[in-house]
Amino acid sequence: MGLIDRRIGLLFVAFVALLAIALSRALYLGTIKAGTLRADATTQQVTTVPVPAVRGAISDASGTELAISESADDITADPLLVRDPLQVAQRIAPLLGVPQAKVLADLSEKRGFVYLAYDVPPGKAKSIMRLDLPGIDPPVPEETRDYPQNSLASQVVGWVGNQDQGLSGLEYLYNDVLGGRRGERRVVSDVYGQPISIDDVHSAVPGKGIKLTLDSPLQAEVEHVLAGVGATYAPKGATAIVMNPNTGAILALANWPAVNGNNISGARSQDLEDRAVEFNYEPGSTFKIVTVAGALQDGKITPSTEFDIPPYLQVYNQQISDAEKHGNVTYSVAQILKYSSNIGADEIAMHKLGPQRFDYWVHRFGFGQATGVDLPGEEPGVVPAYADWSGTTIATLPFGQGLEVTPIQIATAYAALANGGILRTPHIVQSIGGKPVPVPRGHRIISPTVALQMRQMLRGVYADGGTASGAAIPGFDLAGKTGTANVVVDGHYSKTEYIASFVGFVPASKPKLEVMVMVDEPSQGSIYGGAVAAPAFAQIVGWAVPYLGIDPCPGSCPSEPTSLVQP
Repeated sequence: MGLIDRRIGLLFVAFVALLAIALSRALYLGTIKAGTLRADATTQQVTTVPVPAVRGAISDASGTELAISESADDITADPLLVRDPLQVAQRIAPLLGVPQAKVLADLSEKRGFVYLAYDVPPGKAKSIMRLDLPGIDPPVPEETRDYPQNSLASQVVGWVGNQDQGLSGLEYLYNDVLGGRRGERRVVSDVYGQPISIDDVHSAVPGKGIKLTLDSPLQAEVEHVLAGVGATYAPKGATAIVMNPNTGAILALANWPAVNGNNISGARSQDLEDRAVEFNYEPGSTFKIVTVAGALQDGKITPSTEFDIPPYLQVYNQQISDAEKHGNVTYSVAQILKYSSNIGADEIAMHKLGPQRFDYWVHRFGFGQATGVDLPGEEPGVVPAYADWSGTTIATLPFGQGLEVTPIQIATAYAALANGGILRTPHIVQSIGGKPVPVPRGHRIISPTVALQMRQMLRGVYADGGTASGAAIPGFDLAGKTGTANVVVDGHYSKTEYIASFVGFVPASKPKLEVMVMVDEPSQGSIYGGAVAAPAFAQIVGWAVPYLGIDPCPGSCPSEPTSLVQP
């Protein structure tokens, strides 16, 4: 019995020791290591998945959608749980739209998480889930951006990247408004990675929609016209702006070459830019309205004031001449605009306004600063500071050389002539989330009388034999101005590269529509604003006036077809 009792005693001691060890381990795990183990368990079984917010749509003034969001899914996997990578790759690669070799390589990774594909249509994502393949995770919900009108106003609308972030255009400028706020989803999975519980921790807040002032049919016509300009003259690029000069609302804004918003990969970087606000150029003769309007407003001239115009004007080392050679002539102010005399513009600026007052009017018309249009990337242009003027600056600025502007600045300045003297901030966003966007009030820069005098002179009713007669439309009361400006290359004005432009409005008596066309370096055919840009203006106006129901010639019209002021 003694031996048996000793054995029982030893077994009891051993049992108690083992029990003590077990209790100590349990105590250690339950107290000291509890937090770490709990975190590890949560990490292995609970994941937090972002839930994308539906991005707000962008539409035109009538509700036509220019940018919309569609549901899509990202497909991920845990390669460590995939039993047969080759078989799985063979089954899901066609549904993912990804090469089988790429899927196999991803599934063969020695890590616990890989992305197999982005933006998979929901139907295909569901088909993948129905295969019930170990290691293939539940789809991660996302949104993909679509541009139903493809290239229509694409540089204006812009593009969105993989992370639903606006990269350009209105998509970039209003990214926070359009994007909304992402939600958060808690997914609890079993040991095989299959979800057993899904709960929304925070609901996603959808983005707000944006309605523009653009008119899609008009936008399409303007883009069609620019495509014709591109085919005929092969320029580096072209831009057109159509505005209501009385409100500053942009009805169309087009850039050529066009870019398909759903596939921008093959586009040149310069074609992705919105030239209307990002392109600086020397305006040439379109800038002469600043010289003439400023002198009219200061009471230094009238439309009938005459100037003796020599064949050329020598200012220090600069010899100024007109595009058309002539001897000693006498031009009225109206004729200076009519014949677009560079010498005449200089005579007004130098002998009537003076350098300081001319500089005042340049800035009064808004040049040298951004217009404030609600589009991203707007350039302010380049106007030399008065303190930096040389002796020849006053001889080049009055006819638009020696400074740089943007198309939207020129369009805004001409709108002030059209609407009776008010410089207004142009705008393209009409409402956000259904709420109208306040339109900034304009400020008067010239009197209604001076604005009317400018429109009358820009009618060009006295412009017999004008080189912009190709833009005339019988029965239309038009006013406008062409520009042909040399491009600076390596610090010198090129003899072969030019900017051709035209800006005008209809009807001249009380304008309701303004169109600006700028063509960058036409390389075949003509290079003049009257031959390249003015006919494009006429095409746009000829289509837009009946479409918008505008009376092209209220009251009495000129007996002859309207001729526009010459370049």
